[in-house]
Amino acid sequence: MSDSFVQRFIFEGLDIRGAVVYLGDAWQQMQAGRDYQPTVAQLLGETAAVTALIAGQLKQPGRLTLQLRGNGPIQLLVMDCNEQLQMRGMARSNPVVLPAPVPELLGAHQGGQLMMSLDMPEARQPYQSYVPMVGDSIATIFEHYLEQSEQQPSRLFATAAPKAAACLFLQKLPAADHHDQDGWQRITQLAATVKPAELLELDTESLLGRLFHEDMAEHGIRLYDPRPVAYHCPEDRNKVADMIRSLGHADAEAILAEHGEIVIRDDICNRDYHFSADDVAALFAISEGKALH
Repeated sequence: MSDSFVQRFIFEGLDIRGAVVYLGDAWQQMQAGRDYQPTVAQLLGETAAVTALIAGQLKQPGRLTLQLRGNGPIQLLVMDCNEQLQMRGMARSNPVVLPAPVPELLGAHQGGQLMMSLDMPEARQPYQSYVPMVGDSIATIFEHYLEQSEQQPSRLFATAAPKAAACLFLQKLPAADHHDQDGWQRITQLAATVKPAELLELDTESLLGRLFHEDMAEHGIRLYDPRPVAYHCPEDRNKVADMIRSLGHADAEAILAEHGEIVIRDDICNRDYHFSADDVAALFAISEGKALH
C-alpha cells in the first residue's frame, strides 16, 4: 500500500460512511526546504489531509484548490489537488508564529475566509465559493464547510506531525436514522475518543477496530481499496517562459537592464526560475519568428 493514501469505508448496517487519510512521504516532501515553524506546519499538514479527503470525491478530471486566508500570524494556507490525488501546498506566515488558538492564528474573526475553487476542463471558469472560517480547529472549520456544502451531518478529526498528517472523516447518510436512531450519536462519540497518535500510527483496519469494534461486529463494515496520494510539483519552465513573453519584449529587457536576469518565484512549489539575457533573447526570437545565430 502507498505510504500516503485515502481509504473509504461504510458501516453497511448503519448508513454511515467515512474515510481515513494518511499522508507520509507526500507530506514530508511538501515541507522539504521550507523551514516552517511547528505551529504553521501543524495547521498546513491538517489542511493537506482534509484536502486529499475532499479531492478524493472528485468523479471526473478537475483541480481542487482550498485556501484559508486571513490577517492573523498565518496569512495563508493553500492546498491544490487533482482527481488523481496529486497534491501540493504551502503556507505564508509571520517570521515568528507562537502557539495560539486557531481562529487567532488565521485571523478568522478579522475577515478570514475559506475559499474553495474547483477547476474542471469543460467549465469556462472555475467554480468558487467563499465561506467564513467557523470553528476552533482546522477539523471543525472544514467540518462546518462540509456540512454546509453536502447538507449531511459530518465529523472530522485531523492531526499532523513532522513525519505524517492524517484525518478521520464520518458522514451520516439519509437513511441512517431508519437503521438505528442512536447509531450516528454512538459512532461519533466513539470517534471522538481517537488520539492523535492513533491517527498517525495505526493502519486503517486497526484504527477502525480500536474505535468501533462492537459496531463493526454487529453491523458490518465495507473497507474500500486505498487510493494513493502523491506530492506533485513538476518543473514547468515553458509556462514561465510564456509568462515572460506576456510581459512584452520591452518590459522584459527593462527588467534585465535593472537586475541582470529575470527571476520568477514559484511559491507553491518552492522553486525559482532564472532566465538570463540569452534565454530572454531566445524566447522573443522564437515568438517574433527571428532566426537565431
